[in-house]
Amino acid sequence: MHAVKLWRRQSSGLCSDSGGAIEAQISATFKMSLQGFMISTSICSLLQQEPLLLVPPELSQEAGSHDLTRESIIKRGQQSKYSPELEKPKPTWEQPSSCLQSLTSKVKADSKFGKLFHFRIPVLMWDRHLTPETWNKLKERGVPYGWQGLSYAAIASTLRLLNDSANRWLIDRASFPGDCIRCAVVGNGGILQGSRQGKEIDAHDFVFRLNGAVTKGFEEDVGIKTSFYGFTVNTMKNSLIAYREYGFTRVPQSKELRYIFIPSDMRDYTMLKSAILGSPVEDGPDKGDEPSKYFGPEASAKKFKLLHPDFMHYLTARFLRSDIINTQYGYLYMPSTGALMLLTALHTCDQVSAYGFITDNYENFSDHYYELEKKPLVFYANHDMLLEAELWKSLHRAGIMKLYQR
Repeated sequence: MHAVKLWRRQSSGLCSDSGGAIEAQISATFKMSLQGFMISTSICSLLQQEPLLLVPPELSQEAGSHDLTRESIIKRGQQSKYSPELEKPKPTWEQPSSCLQSLTSKVKADSKFGKLFHFRIPVLMWDRHLTPETWNKLKERGVPYGWQGLSYAAIASTLRLLNDSANRWLIDRASFPGDCIRCAVVGNGGILQGSRQGKEIDAHDFVFRLNGAVTKGFEEDVGIKTSFYGFTVNTMKNSLIAYREYGFTRVPQSKELRYIFIPSDMRDYTMLKSAILGSPVEDGPDKGDEPSKYFGPEASAKKFKLLHPDFMHYLTARFLRSDIINTQYGYLYMPSTGALMLLTALHTCDQVSAYGFITDNYENFSDHYYELEKKPLVFYANHDMLLEAELWKSLHRAGIMKLYQR
């Protein structure tokens, strides 16, 4: 197998803010190596509302999952098609915030982000979304933005289990004692090594973590609290293999913790179904697997959340529309797990702080905070990390979120 990597050769004119608006002027030259062939592409990404080419990979986006076979490339390439314009979101189960310092007010006051954010779009999918209208729309889009090529019966058998009120939202404001919900989203970037941000992170009401979320031995830097753990089945399993040597020997578990499934493939729906039922996975690449070894023996529907494919489509089209999408390898692209978790928090919480995410000076730090020897961050073709970095910086400058930098 060959890894698909994206190397940064030069970069100038990084995105800048002007009167609260983002002037997206990323100009960088990359080389992508794909099965021994080299191509060059100029990246100048715009945050805009346009039709989006979204046929992502049948592969993982994170640790140890960047190897592609020729067969998988051809298979996915044959499915490429344009998705329609974003539809105006319909009202969903809402719990209005009473926080006077909520980020929503800052978003509405910002000339650029005020047009990008739609806070009424459903973040999660549950049983009541299983309608003929939804099926007919999503069957035209590839995963993770839809259900193209997937079985209706298989999708339905999973969604019908998400029938608890807890599946409708990440945080139940009705039972939250305060007015403002403060969330920390903790990435795994090397910038956290020696940061001593642990106490500050744990002081938030809710803490999001993802993939190889090592905490033991790094409590002073990253804290110990975990409210939500976000992943795809692929990234979760790859993280358990790739980061075992650093102490990631099992997925976080606790009575209060909730799991956020990112539906990147059919295996995510299948694993979710088995996790709720408490039974072995019936088919697919994880056949025979016991979900309880990942999520604990007392898992129930209340423990699990499923990101809505429409929400992921909206995030990619509005915030992380990379020019990689417009290349012949666009089917490889989707936002990173960290990006999806951070944007999920920004659509859920009143105040959001991001730790361990890529910053302008990423070259000063190791890829991950738990690596004893410094390892450089490698850019792969299935993410646009520089575009993500510019988005986080712009949101920080606009006062919409706080980005930990040093």
